[in-house]
Amino acid sequence: MSSPNINDSPAIKDYSVLEIIGTGSYSIVYRARHKQTKDRIVAIKTVQRKTLSSSSKENLLVEIQLLKRLNHKYIVNMFDFVYDEQNVFIIMEYCEGGNLSLYIRKHKTLPEKTCKFFLGQLAEAVQYMHSQNVSHFDLKPQNLLLTYCPNLTLKVADFGFAQYLDMGESNSTLKGSPLYMAPEILLDRCYDQSADLWSIGVILYECLFGSAPYSSKSIEELMDKIQKKKKIEIPKTKTITSTCEDLLARLLVHDPKQRISFTNFFEHEFLNLRYKDNDEKLKRAVDMFRQAVEEDSKLNYSIALQWYSKGLQEFLQIIFNEPNSKRKAALRERANVYLQRAEEIKDYCSQSTSVEQTKPVAGSTQSSETAGQSVQRDSDNKKPLTAFTYIKLHQMCTSSQSLLSALEIGRQGELYAFEKNYRLALENLTGSLSILIPLIQQEPPGTRREMLHAMTNKWMREAEQLKAHIEKEESENASEMPSHHACCVQ
Repeated sequence: MSSPNINDSPAIKDYSVLEIIGTGSYSIVYRARHKQTKDRIVAIKTVQRKTLSSSSKENLLVEIQLLKRLNHKYIVNMFDFVYDEQNVFIIMEYCEGGNLSLYIRKHKTLPEKTCKFFLGQLAEAVQYMHSQNVSHFDLKPQNLLLTYCPNLTLKVADFGFAQYLDMGESNSTLKGSPLYMAPEILLDRCYDQSADLWSIGVILYECLFGSAPYSSKSIEELMDKIQKKKKIEIPKTKTITSTCEDLLARLLVHDPKQRISFTNFFEHEFLNLRYKDNDEKLKRAVDMFRQAVEEDSKLNYSIALQWYSKGLQEFLQIIFNEPNSKRKAALRERANVYLQRAEEIKDYCSQSTSVEQTKPVAGSTQSSETAGQSVQRDSDNKKPLTAFTYIKLHQMCTSSQSLLSALEIGRQGELYAFEKNYRLALENLTGSLSILIPLIQQEPPGTRREMLHAMTNKWMREAEQLKAHIEKEESENASEMPSHHACCVQ
């Protein structure tokens, strides 16, 4: 293909071509602007139909099918594809940061932390592709695009050699770029999904040391190194961690049967994908618990219970996957708090159902003695008063706005305590008690007064416990503070 010229660019419906940003063996990639929206910038891969061989046509069809199907934050997104008599146009998201090859060339070598950052994103994309039985077979820095919107992000592109390949299924077609191609592709012409793992190893090596392990002056020199299975040495010019070196060594194994497996790659300590997956699950669980607390505060107990249950299901997986024993214990403690609240609501729901089933016939009333005995059992019980008690008391206080407000403030304090927001919990409970205690003195004898008294005693105990906890926490924090003699860096 002769050097492309922007003046020769084809007319693409709805888009204005701005510049050429890349070329391939049978394609040109343009940066273009949507004519109507104007601010929408895209990348358009243009392929001349007459230049396509039968195998190239097949590759192009597979690429379009895959890009339509694959949807992942670290894979370039395809918006649409159109064609006319001369060309096929694949319209994709534009990555303004160039590619990883240019990034490495600019920085010479990358710090291990940066390599870990990029490799983690690449691994997540490959993990997703692996779950879809998709192999890329042309992973190299030139095909890893970068964008800075909103943050620096790597995206896998160019699926021209990709294909569906089930686990254990092999291929014999020559695919990829020799410098990043797994040895078994060139030597045996028989390979499987693990060929991508070798390419990932070469990419990591190049990020760390500035060039690929088999960098050569000619294709003959490269083939000679591959045929002799020349041992790949880790340069002594740069110090890397043992976990990084271990992954590198296990990826760059000539024999695909001895190479690291996908499962072990995704679970490797250097990548921390399990931690990342746990963090995302934790965010989901926290959102579920936040929704549960909101419904709880609105007295929508059945909905709150559903959210608590969903959140606890996520938490169980997080706890199971968490390798750090201290963090696991903290997560388990937190889960127990939500579990206790869920059980409390469950208890209320079952009791309210029971009350509905045993509701007295019209005209009869529950004796104050029976109600009083129920309240006494609650007040004598060392366990917290149930949500059932609170809701019944709330219903009994509808005639007094002051009592209702005090109860709702106190209940919000309990919910803050469940969220481990101890200072706000104490503030709400003490505020509630300051309203309730004077009102109880004016309350006439009866069931409502007894229930208010029991609730007040409960919240007083909780307030004392919260106060002690906060004071202990402040004392521990103070002991960890450096003395006034400590040196300061100016």
